[in-house]
Amino acid sequence: MKNYKYPLYALPVGLFALASCSDFEEVNTNPTAANIEQVRIEYAINKSITGTQQNPEVAERCFVLNWQTAARQVDPNTNGGLPVGEYNDDWISNYYSHYASWMSPIVLAINLAEEKMKGELNSHEAQVIPNMKEVARIWRVYLMSEFTDSFGAMPIEAFAGKNPKFNSCKEVYYFMLDELKDAASKIKTDVKADDKEKECDRAYKFDFGKWVKYANSMRMRLAMRLSEVDAAKAKAEFEDAAKGAYISESGDNFTVKEQPGWDDLTGVMTREWDYFPLSATMNNLLVGLGGITSDEQLAGKNDLLARIKPADYMGVQYTNHYALTTNDPAKGFWFDGLHKVIDPRAYKLFSIPGNFDDANYCKYPSWNSNHKVVKRKLLKDKDDADGLVELDATFTWNTAACGEWGDKGSLNKMYYWPWAIPHLVLKYRKSENSRIFFASWESYFLLAEAALKGWSVPMGAKAAYEQGVRESFAYHGVGGFADAYLASEDYNNVGTSVKWEHVAEPAATKTMKMVNGYTKAESTYTFTYPVASETLYGKALNDHLTKIITQKYIAQMPWLPLEAWNDQRRLGLPFFETPAVEQAIRTMPSLNASNYMKQTTKFFPQRLKFPSGLENSSPEGYKQAVQLLGGLDDVFTPLWWAKK
Repeated sequence: MKNYKYPLYALPVGLFALASCSDFEEVNTNPTAANIEQVRIEYAINKSITGTQQNPEVAERCFVLNWQTAARQVDPNTNGGLPVGEYNDDWISNYYSHYASWMSPIVLAINLAEEKMKGELNSHEAQVIPNMKEVARIWRVYLMSEFTDSFGAMPIEAFAGKNPKFNSCKEVYYFMLDELKDAASKIKTDVKADDKEKECDRAYKFDFGKWVKYANSMRMRLAMRLSEVDAAKAKAEFEDAAKGAYISESGDNFTVKEQPGWDDLTGVMTREWDYFPLSATMNNLLVGLGGITSDEQLAGKNDLLARIKPADYMGVQYTNHYALTTNDPAKGFWFDGLHKVIDPRAYKLFSIPGNFDDANYCKYPSWNSNHKVVKRKLLKDKDDADGLVELDATFTWNTAACGEWGDKGSLNKMYYWPWAIPHLVLKYRKSENSRIFFASWESYFLLAEAALKGWSVPMGAKAAYEQGVRESFAYHGVGGFADAYLASEDYNNVGTSVKWEHVAEPAATKTMKMVNGYTKAESTYTFTYPVASETLYGKALNDHLTKIITQKYIAQMPWLPLEAWNDQRRLGLPFFETPAVEQAIRTMPSLNASNYMKQTTKFFPQRLKFPSGLENSSPEGYKQAVQLLGGLDDVFTPLWWAKK
């Protein structure tokens, strides 16, 4: 068989280069050094999947500081500025440049398989290599979706050994859907990989039946993305994918095991200087949702039980120290205890401030004791050294809207203090978990949305919705609460309940009890739910679609921020509060103190800008890419499939 040289495929920016892998690097640089038989397809697949896990350098800059903050999975006040339009070119250039070391090997795997299939193969190779080619095609689609959902346009043929041109988001989506359908149809699920080959697939160990399920679930995900702009295509692709096997149980989930250290398999949320505090967005969805009391969830923990407040308690109001120019319905308050009712996943995801005896309480960074600092002051004025009042965050549950807090922020030393905010528990921080790329709950929520649209799918909307909730509850070990939770008609802070049949909208307001933080006087407070017509979704607070996406959003925490952001961009769901605008936000000029109640897409990030290296290295390529966006190269230009 002839020697075969595989080119170093590169995007036009000149930033990409194939990262070395000892088992096939020489073939790329020295075509006479090895015969094609010496290069293993599974090694290239392994390199791509492993790299996509994102080493700590990339993960912090992309997964955490861009995807998670844009998705409001973490509080943007302490973890980056994309939610208010701030953009860090260095962070995205870092992701952009590493992307090639994930894409190049998978394209190499496809080409390598094609070349090997032309030659002489033994009986095992003749079966497994064609399947590996299809696996590589499926994984390439995931990588493409990650890129195009972040930036918009991308060159489909960037790694195909051709001089690439950028393709529109629509072209990329059509290509990806075609690839998934074709690749899944060509996999022979009765083929068995040998033990050595299995070691090179960190997700499924080359269980080809599971790869087919992943392909079909991915196809449902991508098809649904088109629901608002290309409904006929979305319906046809989704219905066809749903006829096949899909990820329906946790054993089918696409996951990659983490490992401690500093390499591609180190956990994406392990940097100790990052805090991962609860966002106001997530909090408004969790509080009041599902009817399960904190008394039930915290049974036996007397110190915590003593801090649970009545269901009609709003908190302590500090109007001079907490931002009011946001449509966050809980604005203006410090909550000096624990909520009576909260989604059972809340305490599984986030640590209660001051609960140091909890084995899952994250005390990072390990080199100081800042986690013990839970008392902070509100100041009288900028010259105040003594403080107006000292707040104690021990056994409390507080968040604050992102944005520009102006003078109020300067006088408030508590709202941004990460250890005074519930923060992500230790199990997600120490590289002993498995990163989820696709989970069973997502399949069910996708099926629920499809059924709601009247598409032909194998489950009804209610059954799929409820199964999605159960899959998520099982993951967090709170399955015992599922039946009562699914029967609840309690509203969360943004007017959404759990029970499928309960679609009544909340009253516009409800009466709560409060304490004036300055006078200590007790009084009542009129809590106001968001006005449905003024939200980005614009239709309702408690319809079926809102229920589905609310549950999907909570379930995707913390592993799938890009998908959570995608749903918000596509539908305006779930409810994201507008950033506080106590003073003008330089990077979000469309938002001001007179219009913050009426949401538009200009109040929320829509994409990542192309890194500066693209424009500098390939002006024509950059010009073409921007033209395909249909708008400016900025963070507020909606993608093709997104809400306009």
